[in-house]
Amino acid sequence: MTSQGHAPGTEDALVASALRRTAKRLIPFLLLMYVIAFIDRSNVGFAKEELEASTGLSAAAYAFGAGLFFIGYAVFEVPSNLLMHRVGARWWMARIMITWGVVATAFMFVTNETTFYVLRFLLGVCEAGFFPGVLLYLTYWFPQERRAWATGLFQMGLPLANMVGGPLSGGLLELDGFAGLRGYQWMFMVEGLMAVVVGFVAVKFLTNTPAEAAWLPAAEREALTARIARDDTARADHGGALGWARALVNPRVLYFCLVCLCIQVAVYGLTFFLPTQVSEITGREVGFSVGVLTAVPWACALVAVALLPRVADRLRAHSEIAAALLVLSGAGIAVSAVAGNALLAMAALCVAAIGFVACQPMFWTLPAAYLSGAALAAGFGLINGLGNLGGFVAPNVRVWAEETFDSTTAGLFVLAGTAVVGALLLLASRLFRDRTPAAPADGRTTAPAA
Repeated sequence: MTSQGHAPGTEDALVASALRRTAKRLIPFLLLMYVIAFIDRSNVGFAKEELEASTGLSAAAYAFGAGLFFIGYAVFEVPSNLLMHRVGARWWMARIMITWGVVATAFMFVTNETTFYVLRFLLGVCEAGFFPGVLLYLTYWFPQERRAWATGLFQMGLPLANMVGGPLSGGLLELDGFAGLRGYQWMFMVEGLMAVVVGFVAVKFLTNTPAEAAWLPAAEREALTARIARDDTARADHGGALGWARALVNPRVLYFCLVCLCIQVAVYGLTFFLPTQVSEITGREVGFSVGVLTAVPWACALVAVALLPRVADRLRAHSEIAAALLVLSGAGIAVSAVAGNALLAMAALCVAAIGFVACQPMFWTLPAAYLSGAALAAGFGLINGLGNLGGFVAPNVRVWAEETFDSTTAGLFVLAGTAVVGALLLLASRLFRDRTPAAPADGRTTAPAA
C-alpha cells in the first residue's frame, strides 16, 4: 500500500487516468498560448519588407532589431521563472500574456529604427519566462517518464504557430490601405490583441498544481500529487538538492545553455528569413500565397514532434535521437542553400524544420532529469534565456556571413554548421551527465494513452 492508501496497481491506473484528463485540459490551452507567443515574436519576418519601405529600416537594422527581443528575454528569464515558482503559474502566465500583447500591438506605431529597437527589447522583457515557465509547469503535472511526451505535445505549438501564423500574417498584410492602416499595422494589432484576450482567459482556466485541481476526481488528484512528489524527491536526490543560485553556475546547466544556443541559432536563422526565402524560391511576393507555402515545412515538423518524443521516451534515448535530428536539420538547411529547383529547396526546408523542432522536447528532458524545485526553475530560465540568444546571434551572423563572403548562401551554411555542432555537443554530454532516472522513486511507470 502507498502512503495515500492505494494499492500499487490501483494507483497506477489512477495516475494514468489523471494524466489523460490533465493532458486534455491543459495542453490545448498551453498550445494556444505558445502559438500566439511565437506569432508575436516572429511576425516581423512578414513585416520586414513593408517596414523597410515605410520606415527606412536597413537590412542590418532589421536583423539587429529582430535579435534585440532575445536580449530582453535572456536578462529577465531567470527572475521571471523564480517568481512564477513562488506565486504560481495561473497569475504569472496571465501577466506575461497581457503585457506582451500590449507591446506586440504597439508595433503598429513603429516609425523609425529607434522605436523598432525599443519595442523589440520590451517584447522580450514582457515575454521572458513564458517558455521555461511552461516547461516548469509541466513538471508539476507530468512525471519524468511522461515528460518528453507532454513537452512534445506543447512544442507542437512551434510548427502550429508557423502553419497558422504564415497565412494569418500574410493575409493581414493584404489589408494594406483598409481603414487608413498599412498592412503591417493590421497584422501587429490583430495578433497582439489576441494575446491580451487569451491572457485574461488564463486567469480563469489555469490551475497551479494537481493538489488544487477541482476538475480531477479526489482519488486521482491524490494519486497524481503523490507520484509527482516522489518524482521531485528522486530528482533532488539525483541532483544533490541544488539551490537555485548554485544551479546557475552548475557546469552541466551551462553546458546545456550552449547546446540550446546551437539549436536556437538554427531555428531563428531560418524562421526570421523563411518568408523572404520562400519568396525567392517561388518568385512570388510575400503575402497570403507565400504564407501558405511557408506553412508546409511546419506541417511536416508538426507530425514529427507529435510522434518522435514518444519513441524517445520508450527507448530512453533522448540525447541520441535529438542529436540525429539536429544533424538532419543541418543537412536540410545546407541543401536548401544550393538546391537547383523550388521543389528540392522546399523539401530541404521541410527536413530542416523536422530536425530542429522535433529535437527540442527530447533536449528539455535532460536538465529536468536531475534538477528540482527552485533549482529547476532557475536552470530552465537560464538555459532558455541564454540559449535563445541564438535569436539575436542568428540573423546578425547570417547577414554578416552573406555580406562578408558576398554570397546569399553563406549564411545558411553557417546555420547548418551550428546545428551539427549542437548535435556533437549533445552526444558529448553523455561523458559527464549522470544517468538519467528512468522512473519514479518507486520504480513504476505510467503510460496513459494519448
